[in-house]
Order: sequence, then C-alpha cells, then structure tokens
Amino acid sequence: MANENKQLAIEGLWSNNPVFGQVLGICSTLAVTNLVLNTTVMCAALVFTLSLSALSVSILRKFTPRNIRMMIETLIIAFYVIIVDLILKAYWPQMSNNLGPYVGLIITNCIVMGRCEACANANPPAKAMLDGAYNALGYSWVLLIIATFREVLGMGTFLGMVVPYFSGPHWDKWIIMVMPPGAFFMLAIVVWVFRTIQLRKEGDS
Repeated sequence: MANENKQLAIEGLWSNNPVFGQVLGICSTLAVTNLVLNTTVMCAALVFTLSLSALSVSILRKFTPRNIRMMIETLIIAFYVIIVDLILKAYWPQMSNNLGPYVGLIITNCIVMGRCEACANANPPAKAMLDGAYNALGYSWVLLIIATFREVLGMGTFLGMVVPYFSGPHWDKWIIMVMPPGAFFMLAIVVWVFRTIQLRKEGDS
C-alpha cells in the first residue's frame, strides 16, 4: 500500500504532472495566475473538487450505467464546484469577483474529468481520492510557481506585500507579465524547464 501511494504521488506531482506532463487545464493556468492569492484559492478549489469527485465517482462506479457515466461524473463535479462557488460568494465575495467565471469552469476542466475517467472509474475509493488529490496538487504547485514570477516581476508584490528589490525606482515593472502574453510566456518556460529535467533524469536512469 505504501509503495502504491508513493507511486501515485510521483505520477501526480511529477512524472505525469497535469500541466507540464499532460499539458491539461491550461485555461485556468493562463487566466488566474496573475496574482498568487487568486491562484492559491483556485488551486484549493481544484484540490477539494478533484479529490472528492474522484472519491464519489469511485463509490458509485458499480451502480453507474456505462452509457451515462460521463453525465453522472459531470453532475458530481458540478455539485462540488457549486459548493466552492457558494462558499466564496457568501464568505469572500471579493475573491469570488476576482476569480469571476473560472471557479465555475472547474466543471469543464479536463484534469478533473480525465482523472475520474482514467482512475476513479476503475479503482477503489481510497486510491481514487489519493490519485485525485495528488494530481490536483501537481497542478497547484506548477501554477503557484507561474503566479509567483508573474506577480513579482509584473507588480513588484508577493501575496499583495511589496517585494523591495522589484518595487524600487531601479526596477522597471514588466507589465506584460500580468497580461495574457505573460501567462503564455511563463507557461512555456515552466513546461520547457521541467520537461528538460525529466528527460535528463530518464537519460541517467
């Protein structure tokens, strides 16, 4: 069991990472990574949604007819996304406004549906939930790296706090980093760097 959990962690966090391994879910990668706080909330929402959706799909897998399974999976995912959306609107309306429609679009995130189809439909609940959680965390840490560079270089802040070197008169803020082209630029660099590391490790092994 320990080895199986370790393998799930390695695949979700690194070797089969949703962002630089599979290049999935990049719509939200490009949309919400201009600020670290927004990205953190979005990532937390995805971890919650994906892990519980995978758990629910796994529990119901033996009772779900094959011809409507994707409809059932979509309804399950939508249920958890609506919970997150309502909590944000009720207790953190400013963040809800900042994220706009992107919380709701978790329903259509191919990472969530992909893990429900690839793992949760064929594995017991505990394994399905761990697989979902590790894939969501793998997505999250990459997005947080992108968001950190974009916010620091583009705004001179981190989590809204001023970063001295990047906010002084000697530093000309890279406004492009908080614009859509900056998101594409950082995503390309991250994918290139981590895939290069993967290839070197595979070559050494």
